[in-house]
Amino acid sequence: MREFDFAEPRSVAEASQMLAEYGDDARIIAGGSALMLAMRQRMLAPTHLISVARLPRLHGIDFDPHQGLRIGAMSRHIDVARSELVKAHAPVLARMAAQVANPQVRNQGTIGGNLCYADPSTDPPGCLMALDASVVLGSTRGERVLSMEEFLVDYYTTAMESDELLLEIRVPLQAPGTLGEYTRFLRTAAEHRPLVSVALVVQREGQICHQARLAIGASTPIPTRLRRAEDCLRGKTVNAQLASEVASIVAEDIQPVSDLRGSSEFRRAMVRTVTRRTVATLFGIDINEGVAA
Repeated sequence: MREFDFAEPRSVAEASQMLAEYGDDARIIAGGSALMLAMRQRMLAPTHLISVARLPRLHGIDFDPHQGLRIGAMSRHIDVARSELVKAHAPVLARMAAQVANPQVRNQGTIGGNLCYADPSTDPPGCLMALDASVVLGSTRGERVLSMEEFLVDYYTTAMESDELLLEIRVPLQAPGTLGEYTRFLRTAAEHRPLVSVALVVQREGQICHQARLAIGASTPIPTRLRRAEDCLRGKTVNAQLASEVASIVAEDIQPVSDLRGSSEFRRAMVRTVTRRTVATLFGIDINEGVAA
């Protein structure tokens, strides 16, 4: 690892000014779990690390009865998993955060750092997308709000400008009757990064699905909303046959990646299986009922 200068700005504007001044030679450090690994492997060699640990704007988890949850970008995954506010108002997010990577990462890594890194095989982005979450970005020019779909652009690429910081994540108030399920498939028990992730948030009454938001992650370059599958669920009584139909639509509509961890054909097949199981679990139905073997 090469030598670098370590800065601790006391305001968002000061941090933004540093990013503008140092350009590509600077990196923001939050939890540092991904950044330090990249530096040790000589994949990155910044001359300046800008810590955001002392910026109050990036800390805390709050709830507003009109606006929903506000999660500071410096909140660790374990903070999100253990937050009583998150458990009460977005329980699927708490359950997802409790599964991220491994205990070391959950206790060190931050949700803001995770989103900025934009690893396609990580957990939070897809779950947040299904919850209709947005991010708040800040710089010397002020603040702007982007949906998760606007924020995530491509493989390891976000819509952040070079002098911007991610300040917080906003999860809107969920309608009565809203339930969510997050499912991840690991290729082997030793892996910590999912090969497939499915996040499904629905507004339901009994077995009737009134609204649905479904996002696939890990098998696609960025988490992807599946709107045709959402339309298939909307207004329907959900049974095993419909779960299978929705899963087939999802498998048809994604553009899966192909790499050393799995071919596109394998990922497509696993997305179909995991989606079907996720729908069945959320609606409490027998996955095999009425479905041919």
